[in-house]
Amino acid sequence: MSHTRADAGSSLSAHRRSRELAEAADGRVADVLVVGLGATGAGAALDAAARGLDVIAVDAHDLAFGTSRWSSKLIHGGLRYLASAQFDVAHESAVERGVLMTRTAPHLVAAQPFVLPLTPLVSRAQASLAWAGFRAGDMLRLAARTPRQVLPAPRRLSATEARHLAPSVRSAGLRGGLLSWDGKVTDDARLVTALARTAAARGARVLTRVRVLELTGTGARIRDELTGEEGEIRARAVINAAGVWAGDLVAGIRIRPSRGTHLVLRSERLGTLPAGLHIPIPGETNRFVLVLPQGDGRVYVGLTDEPVEGGIPDVPEVPETDIGFLLDVLGSVLDTPVTREEVVGAFAGLRPLLDTSGHDGRDGAPARTSDISRRHAVLTTPDGITTIVGGKLTTYRRMAEDAVDAATAARGLPATPSPTAALPLVGAAAPGRLRTLSAPARLVRRYGTEAQAVHALAAEDPALAERVLPGHPVTRAELLWAVRHEGALDESDLLDRRTRIGLVPEDRAEVLSVAREVLAEAASARP
Repeated sequence: MSHTRADAGSSLSAHRRSRELAEAADGRVADVLVVGLGATGAGAALDAAARGLDVIAVDAHDLAFGTSRWSSKLIHGGLRYLASAQFDVAHESAVERGVLMTRTAPHLVAAQPFVLPLTPLVSRAQASLAWAGFRAGDMLRLAARTPRQVLPAPRRLSATEARHLAPSVRSAGLRGGLLSWDGKVTDDARLVTALARTAAARGARVLTRVRVLELTGTGARIRDELTGEEGEIRARAVINAAGVWAGDLVAGIRIRPSRGTHLVLRSERLGTLPAGLHIPIPGETNRFVLVLPQGDGRVYVGLTDEPVEGGIPDVPEVPETDIGFLLDVLGSVLDTPVTREEVVGAFAGLRPLLDTSGHDGRDGAPARTSDISRRHAVLTTPDGITTIVGGKLTTYRRMAEDAVDAATAARGLPATPSPTAALPLVGAAAPGRLRTLSAPARLVRRYGTEAQAVHALAAEDPALAERVLPGHPVTRAELLWAVRHEGALDESDLLDRRTRIGLVPEDRAEVLSVAREVLAEAASARP
């Protein structure tokens, strides 16, 4: 295979979209229609296609347009669910983390160290509780059979070690730290892109900018958002994976969205961060603010868990109250608190939590969204629409499997067991193989085995080797690759999802003209 080509059959492009949308709406009946191309929807498309079913998957916007791109980028092993006695959710999370790290996406998901600084604000009782939790989390790793070399053991740190791993933490009164490990995905939107492309390689028609106007158990009335043309897609089974918008498509489904907000800081503000930080939230026993170094010149600080009332926006707004809360907690451990002016970006995602009762049963008041179970639910309507809601990024694969199981059973479709726990995504390879690739390590963490092809593009054309923004590692070659192979159709796809440049509005504005140039050049080069 040429170094400048993508994995055969997986490339998504404007040309492929046009061709497959025409096929999807030509009156044929597909086996499965999936609505929504976040992690769960793209995962369901892959799951169904991997079982040999004929699949069409649509989204009104782009891959990972909704909640899936607004996560903390953690592939969480389930520790927080132990504290609320959700043992099944905790175990499932640990198992799915292991699947991603060892089999399906080791290029995208790796171990991330975290330090919990033992400042004067953390009592010895709180420290003991946190240490017991980290030990329990390591037992989850063991139960999930994730190898020790993949996720190291937690350990106690001296004050000197804690300062080395977290140099921006206030040294006065620091008595040490607790080191723990969890999974972290290089980029959540890239994980969704890999899922969608792997589904496409299995024959799924992956169609962005296709809005469902009406959904039934036998298909959907749709509109091509690029042309305005309307049509119909027919299918034997229908899966609603629209996340927080699931209730807009199927009556009777009540979603209680919870807003998770993150701040974006320049990396130099906190200095070199060999590890992330767990910062206990005052007054809470099992909630932390996380400091998450990204390796692209930025650091995320999150996250909140606040209920959202009213309509669901396409892109959630970040209220100043969330920013102030996160800055206050962050400032509690730093030598020099971060100011509001130093926050260069912020983003919020809406968790699609299923509202099963609406109340906490104690005093009639609504339950806090932080208390609502992160279990997922599969619901099937009398006319056969299967809806998957709840859950979280880490368990997308299991959610997708359960949704396809339910949809095929409801419609009497023959279906083999899901093979996705052992099915590598596009770009995946064993760590030993990844280390031998002749491409920069940063590209390998984002593209896996395709890193050589992306790197070769830049080597063949010096203009493509140029960084699109000073201080940010993304090159023009990566933008071109996204147009040719990752289904990017416009500048927002390029800047806000295939790369995350758009998380900083100032950076986005600076690169916008470059993104438009790449799109124009790619369009003129098409046959």
